[in-house]
Amino acid sequence: MSVFEVLMLVCFGCAWPTSIYKSLKSKSVKGKSVLFLYIILLGYVFGMLHKAFYNFDLIIYLYLLNFLMVFTDLMLYYRNLRLSKKDMV
Repeated sequence: MSVFEVLMLVCFGCAWPTSIYKSLKSKSVKGKSVLFLYIILLGYVFGMLHKAFYNFDLIIYLYLLNFLMVFTDLMLYYRNLRLSKKDMV
């Protein structure tokens, strides 16, 4: 286990609740990049796979937590996209 890996995941993990909150409150997709969210999700999947196959330790749960937060933000993106399309009709 690397302390630097833990700190990186904690720092990234602190940013996602803010992004989720903004997505919930704004009900808008402005300023969001769905491609960026998918790339981040893929990065967390690769991190979890590395932990599962080569270096299993408890840090895998930080990857999972971050993955779930990004996935939540992604789902809010699609909700907000649907809401914005409703407003246009």
